[in-house]
Amino acid sequence: MAGKRHVKDINIHKQKITPALLFKQKSLILMSFPFLIWLIIFAYIPLWGWIMSFQNYKPARGIMGSDWVGLEHFKRLVTDRQFLEAVRNTIGQSAYLLLIGFTMPIFFALMLNEVKSLRFKRFTQTISYLPHFVSWVIVASILGLVLNTHGTINTLLMSLGWTSRPISFLGEPTMFWPVLAIADTWKQVGWNAIIYIAAIASIDQTLYEAAAVDGAGRWRKMLHITLPGIATVTIILLILNIGNILNIGFERQILLGNPVNQSHSRTIDQYALQYGTSKARYSYGTAVGMFRSIISLILVFAANWFARKMDADVGVF
Repeated sequence: MAGKRHVKDINIHKQKITPALLFKQKSLILMSFPFLIWLIIFAYIPLWGWIMSFQNYKPARGIMGSDWVGLEHFKRLVTDRQFLEAVRNTIGQSAYLLLIGFTMPIFFALMLNEVKSLRFKRFTQTISYLPHFVSWVIVASILGLVLNTHGTINTLLMSLGWTSRPISFLGEPTMFWPVLAIADTWKQVGWNAIIYIAAIASIDQTLYEAAAVDGAGRWRKMLHITLPGIATVTIILLILNIGNILNIGFERQILLGNPVNQSHSRTIDQYALQYGTSKARYSYGTAVGMFRSIISLILVFAANWFARKMDADVGVF
């Protein structure tokens, strides 16, 4: 097929960085300065605080005056059952989010690209974006009403005869991970699909015309032109998502969690908040954050290395 033959034309061509190129793009470089300043102030300078993870930090003494304890906090981490449980929960929730939350925006963008009515396409895009701007506090309240034993979902399931008794979705610990993934996907699918929609729009339309001449239908065009056309963007975002596996946060878990499902809802961030900052164990909380950051960095490098191994032209760096 012509579309398949010309897939290589879609790849991003690398440019050699020269003084002339930098001068030509001086406006873009100047626009990036505020972000770089923000990154240095809020991302790199705070790394100085990692020293606390090797100390028994006391605010009254400060970093320079606190006692040095070496790897004591890290040894305590790897032997704490609740911390290991939090690591398991974080990885499990992230796995569900990758499986559902990462793939659904791609599927949504592909389906939306096949819609011929421009008015309906714009309407669908607008509707899909709206949940992104809704606070998780409101989303959690809605889920609490919909998923309780007398809520809409249980009423529907019992009326269809699919269950004989109400299901406590937020009361069953093992159901927390899929419920969280589905709720997050509903909230973010439209917003996350924007970049894929933009990538699809940048594909050369003559490839589709050539494929049509060869007799390719919609599915063939999608398989041999659209998917390869957004492959680079997809892989880069996948690498970044893999690097953020342990950075899942705690807002959603606190709002949707309860004492019953806490064994599957507590994440590393929530653990650091509960057993570190809240109890004034600042060194211990810093050790938790440092552990998470180092593992995330290793995951990014590993995912990027694997992507480079599969295709030398694809990768974050």
